[in-house]
Amino acid sequence: MVPLAARPPAALPSSMSKNPESAVALPTSADVDAAARRLAGVALRTPLISSPVLDALTGARVFLKAETLQRTGSFKFRGAYNKLSSIPAERKADGVVAFSSGNHAQGVAHAAKLLGMPSVIVMPVDAPRPKRERTKAFGAEVVLYDRDTEDREGIARALAEKRGATLVPPYDDPFIIAGQGTAGREIMEDLAALGLKPDVAVIGASGGGLAAGISLALKARAPDVKIYTAEPEGFDDTARSFRSGKHEHNARMSGTICDALMSNTPGNITFAINRELIGEGIAASDEEVGRAVAFAFRELKLVVEPGGAIGLAALLAGRLDLKGKIVVAVLSGGNVDPELFHKLVA
Repeated sequence: MVPLAARPPAALPSSMSKNPESAVALPTSADVDAAARRLAGVALRTPLISSPVLDALTGARVFLKAETLQRTGSFKFRGAYNKLSSIPAERKADGVVAFSSGNHAQGVAHAAKLLGMPSVIVMPVDAPRPKRERTKAFGAEVVLYDRDTEDREGIARALAEKRGATLVPPYDDPFIIAGQGTAGREIMEDLAALGLKPDVAVIGASGGGLAAGISLALKARAPDVKIYTAEPEGFDDTARSFRSGKHEHNARMSGTICDALMSNTPGNITFAINRELIGEGIAASDEEVGRAVAFAFRELKLVVEPGGAIGLAALLAGRLDLKGKIVVAVLSGGNVDPELFHKLVA
């Protein structure tokens, strides 16, 4: 297999791309395997947990991938470290610039610290306080913006150009996607150790990087698994894009407790992968997400942020008929604002 960095780019079909002339090297399951080798001994191998209570409620055998326990409290560290590790040595001193509501911000900031690289993160002013504080604690310079009136990517690109730094997008990058896919690789290995294969997988989606990476890993080992994306109601651009076959946009830029899941439209690379390997999405309301956060705390003894609980929320709300099936869902992050968490679990 030709390494990702050296692979010729493949043009995206115009129906899948905001820019028909764009060309990318789409990642494969082999790139996920390469990312796993790069992350070995650095990223934590998070547990695949189960709950008799959850099984009884769904009629299925459900396994939850607890990425809440990953470095920085979310899956985002995987993709960030894989991406930053791929930057040529001669460019590392120039640092990186990223834009994020919080989890990617922390992942990039922590990966940059481990690799001895400076980092600048563009974050919304309404990002949860713990996410902003922890990003700074990892040594990053934080630049704030208004998500309703300003273009975070435009701000980040201008900063990267001015400083000669590498731009690290939150999801629409082959190395980011491959890194996130290592969570799916671990899921398959842990299920195989139990003599199982998944029938259904539910993965939260914002820009689609986690869903794309995990679907690459799952489909390589279990081609018949049915995968669904999960999104907040009113912010289900991925599900609507699946149905229309083109990029759909959300009407609002804010207005859900799932602060990590408010990307306006799927990424070019992620949609190219997800339309092929997934193709169907479900949604959950903020009220249902709140109940899932409380369930995770009370029954699983885990702190899960609203965006990280979206897949669990869809399962608990009965969005799918899961009776008798082996089901996997990802708890993608645990960086929740303390005041909101108290309100949801009280």
